Amino acid sequence: MRVVLLAFRVVCMAGLWPVTQPNTGHFPIKRRHKEHYLGDNAKQKNTGRVDLKTRKHDSTKSMLIKSEQLLRIDDHDFAMRPGFGGAALPVGIDVQVESIDSISEVNMDFTMTLYLRHYWQDIRLAFPSSSNKSRTFDARLVKKIWVPDVFFVHSKRSFIHDTTMENIMLRVYPDGHILYSVRITVTALCSMDFSRFPLDTQNCSLELESYAYNENDLILYWKNGNDSLKTEEMALSQFFIEEFQSSFGLSFYSSTGWYNRLYISFLLRRHIFFFLLQTYFPTMLMVMLSWVSFWIDRRAVPARVSLGITTVLTMSTIITGVSASMPQVSYVKAVDIYLWASFLFVFLSVIEYAAVNYFTTVEEMKKLKRAKIPASFNTAQAMAFDGCFHDNDIDLASFPEVTSGSNTERNTLGRNSTVTSPTEATRLGHKHHLKRRLSFIMSHSYVIDSYSRVIFPLTYLLFNIIYWSLYS
Repeated sequence: MRVVLLAFRVVCMAGLWPVTQPNTGHFPIKRRHKEHYLGDNAKQKNTGRVDLKTRKHDSTKSMLIKSEQLLRIDDHDFAMRPGFGGAALPVGIDVQVESIDSISEVNMDFTMTLYLRHYWQDIRLAFPSSSNKSRTFDARLVKKIWVPDVFFVHSKRSFIHDTTMENIMLRVYPDGHILYSVRITVTALCSMDFSRFPLDTQNCSLELESYAYNENDLILYWKNGNDSLKTEEMALSQFFIEEFQSSFGLSFYSSTGWYNRLYISFLLRRHIFFFLLQTYFPTMLMVMLSWVSFWIDRRAVPARVSLGITTVLTMSTIITGVSASMPQVSYVKAVDIYLWASFLFVFLSVIEYAAVNYFTTVEEMKKLKRAKIPASFNTAQAMAFDGCFHDNDIDLASFPEVTSGSNTERNTLGRNSTVTSPTEATRLGHKHHLKRRLSFIMSHSYVIDSYSRVIFPLTYLLFNIIYWSLYS
């Protein structure tokens, strides 16, 4: 019986017997039609055709592999520059300035955004092309090949824009010529001269140089000569941009040798209208306001003193505000000359009233000594009111100007005339004339105010003419 069952199983497995499932109870027998096997094989073959067709149409990854294979990235050592061991590699540069973002007088620097483009030839990246078309790549391929190590001399901060991807472009031509472009914002030092501030012009420059390769390995040059520097329309808040200029030169380092250096120079002229409104006009008004005290009565001590102190404090505030917005330089600026000269005029107007008040007091004290003071006159009350005596409160007789003094001078001159030479007599005559003038001014203090009303405005006008003719 066992031999019959074994032969039955062999026949069923070979597919020669119709598929049945005898229920013997000993072990199950799997049944599968021949057509079922054939169907699975056909399905697998059809699936293979679909996958092959999908791979043939989806060539994104395979094209990237082919591009790197076409450029033979893995066949060369890109740690070395092109033509290593031979002549220096020429690298052309051109720049397009997008904007000048800020200029800081306090930090003495400027911030600029620009497109920096490099041109050179690397035979290792040459590839065959029937259409002679270039291939363009992004920053991912830049990290695998050699690129010039150009940096900005005297830069404080710089970065490559990375929104939404790094702003880097690499274009390779079939003959191995390469265009490498990058968008950079750089903050660089600008040595400014403020001796004519705010009527000044500043010349700033951005300098480019290779960090590792000296002139024996790499030569930097402007790709298109004077047309290598392009600028867009730019408007700054405090400056006019008068001109942009490109130039080149050499820089020497004692340890490593000579390096090629490229310069981007631009000339800036400052807007003066802002400083006219914020500094010069208020200063002029304060000086003219101090002249008002010359028309106020010399006995009105509170009015004239308060006016003088107010103008002095206002001038101090203006000077402090201008100094706070400027770097602490060791030389005198043009605005400092104007502000301190104006401050001197305001200060002299206060000193002028101090002299007027003093001479007035001395004059009235002399009159009080020579006259009989009424019993009803209260000196303490008069002095407490405005700080000086009052002529109308005292019954004073009219006095000759300077009788005794003039007689004494005449007697002295008469005595000395016999023993002095004509030259000495002339000098003594001028000296006595000056004394008489001073004595007249001291005895008539109101004349000081009259002279000041003319001398102060004319002197300040002359100062302004000289100042603006020198600095504008």
